[in-house]
Amino acid sequence: MTRLLAIIEAYTITGPAKNLLEFAKYAPAAGVDLTIATFVRGNADNLFIRTARAQGIRVETIEETGAWDPKVLTALQALVNRVRPDVVQTHAVKSHFLARRAGLPARAPWIAFHHGYTWPTFKARLYNQLDRWSLRTAVRVLTVSEPFRDQLTAHGVPANRIEIIHNAIQPTWGQAARNPAAAGPLKESLGIPADRKVVLIVGRLSKEKDHITLLEAIHRIPATLNPHLVIVGEGPERANIEAKIQSLGIVDRVTFTGQRDSAEPFYGIADVAVLSSLSEGSPNALLEAMAAGVPSVSTRVGGIPEIVVDGESAYLVNTRDPVTLGDRIAHLIQNPETAARFIRRSHELVAERHAPEVRTSRLADIYRTVAK
Repeated sequence: MTRLLAIIEAYTITGPAKNLLEFAKYAPAAGVDLTIATFVRGNADNLFIRTARAQGIRVETIEETGAWDPKVLTALQALVNRVRPDVVQTHAVKSHFLARRAGLPARAPWIAFHHGYTWPTFKARLYNQLDRWSLRTAVRVLTVSEPFRDQLTAHGVPANRIEIIHNAIQPTWGQAARNPAAAGPLKESLGIPADRKVVLIVGRLSKEKDHITLLEAIHRIPATLNPHLVIVGEGPERANIEAKIQSLGIVDRVTFTGQRDSAEPFYGIADVAVLSSLSEGSPNALLEAMAAGVPSVSTRVGGIPEIVVDGESAYLVNTRDPVTLGDRIAHLIQNPETAARFIRRSHELVAERHAPEVRTSRLADIYRTVAK
């Protein structure tokens, strides 16, 4: 067995956390003995830790009092000495920086998992710049799309150390939620009339998700098509999104669900799933829609064109184009034949390329190679 220590900052089930937990289900069969380490402040209990431990995963907690707590470095060193991993893997810029600063690459081969950059705060932007320094000592850098690979090489990471690993999802994910017995009551509980066509967006309410363009697109769709937008997620842009809804006069056409432990039930009531993002890697929201059997409209950013083909398995549009985005949503609402064709092809793609067993096997091969 290859002993893997995965270090991640996660409090809820974010995209990277979701993929790590999914990997853990198949890791033993692939010859990987996994330990997860995560950062906590105060109460060492959150959704991510509870979910991981419920799966039977060993979870180590690293206490910190703030972003620059020097005791974290000592704790990381002690953790590696105790776990004695064959490979250390870190997720995202903070963990990358702390791993290198603590000298972990001298104690075990280090793999950095790059999920892309966001720019919501000064601290995040600072960590992003530190990544230029952090990643240079990683023996491998795993990322989720070709544009992210190009971004890494521009930051000085040698191309021969970079591997592209797309995210994964169970091919049957979300399909039980499509049962009318489950979908009908949920729609009713949200106060959405039965004849409304639900347009679903799942993700953090942040600028890079560009909910504003989606709202403008919804506003342009003829009211006779009965579109109703359901927004799953929470984040710093909520006030701006709510203000835009008010200014467009579509308050009765939009429902916020807030942050949910799982978005799976909401795919059960969706007629169309949308990603209006300005940037993405290998988005879980797109894979979820594909597995659940919901036709998608997405911007052609990041690794999305590596997952779906425009007009074959989804509609792809340019960023900040509410006219085309609205037209494509409306077309899927009006044309069930096109929607059914997208759903069939999406199921094929998930089974062929994105099944968790396929991703786990490839990762396990990388870990064994690096451990040697």
